[in-house]
Amino acid sequence: MPFSLPREELMEPGHTACHGCGATLAMRYLLKGLGEKTVVSVPASCWAVIPGAMPYRSLDVPMIYTPFASTGASITGIRESLDLQGKEDYSVVGFAGDGGTADIGLQSLSGAMERGHNVFYIMYDNEAYMNTGVQRSGSTPFGATTTTTPLGKRRNFKKQEKKMVADLMIAQGVPYVATATIAYPEDLIRKVRNAKETEGPKFIQILTPCPTGWYFSPDETVEMSRLAVKTRIFPLYEYRNGMFKLTRPSEQLQVWEYLRKQNRFRHLNSTETSMIQEAVERRWSELLSRENRPR
Repeated sequence: MPFSLPREELMEPGHTACHGCGATLAMRYLLKGLGEKTVVSVPASCWAVIPGAMPYRSLDVPMIYTPFASTGASITGIRESLDLQGKEDYSVVGFAGDGGTADIGLQSLSGAMERGHNVFYIMYDNEAYMNTGVQRSGSTPFGATTTTTPLGKRRNFKKQEKKMVADLMIAQGVPYVATATIAYPEDLIRKVRNAKETEGPKFIQILTPCPTGWYFSPDETVEMSRLAVKTRIFPLYEYRNGMFKLTRPSEQLQVWEYLRKQNRFRHLNSTETSMIQEAVERRWSELLSRENRPR
């Protein structure tokens, strides 16, 4: 059956995000997949300011702000409260950035997933602490410059590999885990719907390119997201009840076609670019070995 995007809009115009913000598209598509019976919990992050100053907001669903490290605990409490009121048909969503997920909120996330609550945790991954000035996070990829990993004379760019929280959630045994990105809205919404049909905790890591922190033109956000998939820098996959499946790109490109469009990588030489290419190929081979094999 052909896929059609839901027409209903639960995110209104008038938000305060930067031009070309990938995280706004992530929220828009997420709500299209979940519908109006949704409660969203947001920690300190870009999305803590995007909805606008009180009393205004850009979402047509209830929204709760929580401390940076507490998203997992927040959605746990909301879920239990709604269940006690007989509102089991509401979706409870934690919507947190990579800093509040891969770093500051990791213990809270892990606890909520381990307890088995029927909640969604969405990590919108713009690969740094963008709201506070583009500081590196655990999700910042190897080779990127940030304000806390400035290039300088010592070439002090990020030297550690990107932490893939979705992989950690699979290792923890979360029933539904997926990666997605805003260039493929049908894939993203389909995964949200699949997650909704899965009982228990679910985790989706959505790549959300950030023109401000990645240093590219705001009109290239969707293209940057698409290139991340086509170069296999950010593989798309779905893990559902023990079965792992890759969403293969229609074509494979070399990583330099992605890296060269972002000034955060402009300093990389051919040796460093080759290192990234080799790491991408190793990870892709490892993911292929997992496909359609029960955990």
